Amino acid sequence: MSPMRFWCSLSFLDPDHWLDAARACDDAGYHGVLVADHLLFPADLASKYPYSADGTPGWDASASWPDPFVAIAAMGAVTERVRFCTNIYLAPLRHPLVVAKSVASAAEFSNGRVALGAGVGWMREEFEAADQDFTTRGKRTDELIEICRALWTGHVVEYHGDHYDLDPVSMTPVPPEPIPIYVGGESEAALRRAARNDGWIGNLLTEPEAMQQLDKLQGFREEYGTAGRAENEVILAVSARPDADLYQRLAAAGVTGMMCAPWMGRDGSADEVRTSIERFAEKVVSKF
Repeated sequence: MSPMRFWCSLSFLDPDHWLDAARACDDAGYHGVLVADHLLFPADLASKYPYSADGTPGWDASASWPDPFVAIAAMGAVTERVRFCTNIYLAPLRHPLVVAKSVASAAEFSNGRVALGAGVGWMREEFEAADQDFTTRGKRTDELIEICRALWTGHVVEYHGDHYDLDPVSMTPVPPEPIPIYVGGESEAALRRAARNDGWIGNLLTEPEAMQQLDKLQGFREEYGTAGRAENEVILAVSARPDADLYQRLAAAGVTGMMCAPWMGRDGSADEVRTSIERFAEKVVSKF
């Protein structure tokens, strides 16, 4: 059983504090920092948010969503150890060449401390505004992942799929180390995609819900022959207070990382953000 690692989520934190928060996480011993992604917020939203009882998202048009890989490159430049991942990046909103270039560039400026956490999204309006097909987003994500992995080798790549077609091309910069790809989402399709790749990122779950999803994920890994790989990651947010026994149970079930946002609910000042990150590290992170 691997030690539990902690990822600090910056979702809904004022972007003015992101660099300071990343430095605080770096200094305090967190494993990683998570950033989220949206291109826009429609004036008329009809799509239902899948993670709330009434289908309403917990934010409005005033929420700030910096481009994740621009932000990661900036945070990478002011830190030395902490890793970065998206939770999650709406990959099929972009062409695979754009995704591959953005992620590789962030990896270059952070000395390889980057993982791509990819998801297919839920907001149809976002896809329509970006002129991307909402109904094929899952299949396009699978092709996109194949293309990105190939381009990140620096070799000449030729790809002819159902949704993307590339004549022989190559891309730089080449990431300094292989970029892990984790998959977000709770549907069967998402868990299968996670089992085929390097890991799964789960949204806020109760412990029983988490265990149920982990059982499904393990079954899919066994089906695909990916169970037992050292690189298999599971990063979760669990709706429970920090507890050593809880973390041990989750680690035994295959969870490698816990999300946290110790700054949430504070007054929002830079000093308070740093203090809350340091306090959680001292009370929780240092124990694991």
